[in-house]
Amino acid sequence: MDFIILAETFEKLEGTTSRIQLTNVLVDLFRKTPSDIIDKVIYLMQGRLWPEWSGFPELGVGERFLIKAVSIATKTSEAEVEKLYKQLGDLGRAVELLKQRGALGGLTQFLSGPKLGTRLSVGRVYDTLSRVASMVGEGSRDIKIKLIAGLLMDAEPLEAKYLVRLIEGRLRLGIGDATVLDALAICFGGSQSYRAVVERAYNIRADLGNVAKALAFGGIESLKNIEPKVGVPIRPMLAERLSDPKEILGKVGGKALVEFKYDGERAQIHRGGNSIWIFSRRLENITHQYPDVVEVLLDGLRCREAIVEGEIVAVDPNTNELKAFQELMHRKRKHDVHEAVKEFPVKLYLFDALYVDGEDLTLKPITVRKKYLQDIVVQSDNLRLADLTITDDPETLERFFLKAIEAGCEGVVVKAVHDQAIYQAGARGWLWIKYKRDYKSEMIDTVDLVVVGAFHGRGRRGGKYGALLMAAYEPDTDTFQTVCKVGSGFTDEDLEKIPSLIQPYVIDHKHPRVDSELEPDVWVVPALVAEVIGAELTLSPLHTCGRGKVGEGVGISIRFPRFLRWRDEKSAEDATRVDELIEMYKRQLRKITEEVSQEQV
Repeated sequence: MDFIILAETFEKLEGTTSRIQLTNVLVDLFRKTPSDIIDKVIYLMQGRLWPEWSGFPELGVGERFLIKAVSIATKTSEAEVEKLYKQLGDLGRAVELLKQRGALGGLTQFLSGPKLGTRLSVGRVYDTLSRVASMVGEGSRDIKIKLIAGLLMDAEPLEAKYLVRLIEGRLRLGIGDATVLDALAICFGGSQSYRAVVERAYNIRADLGNVAKALAFGGIESLKNIEPKVGVPIRPMLAERLSDPKEILGKVGGKALVEFKYDGERAQIHRGGNSIWIFSRRLENITHQYPDVVEVLLDGLRCREAIVEGEIVAVDPNTNELKAFQELMHRKRKHDVHEAVKEFPVKLYLFDALYVDGEDLTLKPITVRKKYLQDIVVQSDNLRLADLTITDDPETLERFFLKAIEAGCEGVVVKAVHDQAIYQAGARGWLWIKYKRDYKSEMIDTVDLVVVGAFHGRGRRGGKYGALLMAAYEPDTDTFQTVCKVGSGFTDEDLEKIPSLIQPYVIDHKHPRVDSELEPDVWVVPALVAEVIGAELTLSPLHTCGRGKVGEGVGISIRFPRFLRWRDEKSAEDATRVDELIEMYKRQLRKITEEVSQEQV
C-alpha cells in the first residue's frame, strides 16, 4: 500500500469538520488497506508504532536530529530549515514547502519523490521507523538520521509533511477510539449495529490494531468469543458517583459490596508463569516503577496465569500509615528506581480478578470473581485484599465510609452483588458507585476537563494565553461539550508552559468532536486534561454541557473555575462526563432546597 494514500487520508481528516465525515473517511481507508498491514495503518494513524502498553521504545528522535534529516533530504542548510520552521511553527509544513520548492526549481532528481522504483510504501515507512525506535548504542544517532533522511528523500511533499509530524508526535488528527470502532464495524460488519461486538473485543484486548487485523482476516464472527489474554491489558471498568448512601444502595439493587477507595495508583496486574506485567489506569506499562510489587506478586499470587486488579498505595515506612497519591510520583524515575523503592515504599491492595488459569471471569458476577481472588492470593504485609463489607443498610455504609476516611482513603466504592454484576470492561455504569468525602459539598469535588480552545492574554499576560476553554466528555455522541473558561489558578511557570504544551494540538478550525458556541482565539484538538475546581455549578446560555437536559436552551457551567493541575495520566475520553456534571448539579439543587426548607421551618 502506497504511503501517499495514508498521507492523503491524514490531510482529509485534518480538514474534516463533521464526525460522520471522519467515520466515512476511515471506512474508505480501511477498505483500501490490505489485511496484513491494517494494524500498522491504525498504529500510524494513532501517531505510534505499537500499542502504548507494549513497553516497546518510542521513536526518541529529537528536534535537532529531525532538522538535520530534513536538511539532508532537501539539500538545504540546517539554518534555512530552522528559519522556515520558526516562521511556520510546523516542521512538517516546512519540509513540505522545501520539497515543493525543490520540485518547482527543477531539482526533482534530488528533492522530490517519488522516483521510479522508490515510491514509499506503508510497510517501508513502518519498518524503517520501527528500526529507528529500536536502535541504541554508539553510532545509532547518525544511522537514525540517515534512515529518516532516506524516507524523506523518496517522499512526495505531502508524504514528507506527515512523516515529520508522525516522527515528532504531532499528527493532530484528533481521531478518538470511538470513531475508529464505528468505522471498523461498518467496514467489516456492513453496519454500525456491529459496534457492540467490536467494542467488546477492544475492551477485552486493548489493541485497536490487533482487533482490526482479526476483523480483516476473520470478520465479525472472529470477535464474538474473544477472551482475555495475559500480557494484553483489559480496558478498566469505571464507577459512577453519588453522595447519598440510601440513593447509592437503591441504584445497585439494595445490597452491595463496599470497599475502601484507596488514594493510590490503580494497577492491572498480569501473571504469565514467572513474568509479571503492571499496567496503569491508562494501560501504560509501569512494571519498571514497581520492582518490589513484582517480587511480592511472584510470591503471593498462587496460580500459573492471572489478570487481577488492585491499588498501589504509598505508605509511611515509620508509621505504616497510608500516604497520598502524590507520593507515588517519585516512583516515575527512569533511573535509581531501587533507591525510590527504599525511600517511598508501597503496599498493594487487590480488589478484583478478571482471569485465572484459563477462566475468563469478566462475564461472571463480582461474588464469583472475589472467590477466585481470595483463592489465589496469599496475603502478607505488602500484599493485601481490599478492606470490604457487604451491607444493605445505609447507616452501615456510612459508618464504613467514615472508617475508610479515617484510614487515609478517599472514600469507598459501592459494588452491586446481584447475578448481573459482571465486569463491564471499558464502561462506566451503576454497578460500581464512588462515594467520596468531597461529594458532601457543592464544588469541593474537583472535575477533570479537556482543553478545546485558548484565549490570548491581556495586560500582564500579553503574548501568552490568558484562559483555556474547557469541556466535559459526552460518550453518547463522542463529543466534548464546553463547561467553562479557566483563567485563574495558574502559576507564572504554568502560564509560560501553556503555549508549548498546547501547540502540538492547535488547529485552524473547531474540531468535529467539539460542541461549542464560544469562539476561542485558538482551537485545540481535545487531548489535554486538567483538574479544575470552582465555587458552584450554574446554568449558562453560553455553554453546551448538558444543554436542554437541565433547562431549556441552557447548559451547565462552573462559577469561578480555578486550574489545579494537569492530569497527564488521563486521556480526553477519561475526563468527567456530561451526565456526571448534570448529577452534581441536581444534587446541589436538592441541597439548596433542603437548606431553604430548614430555614423556613
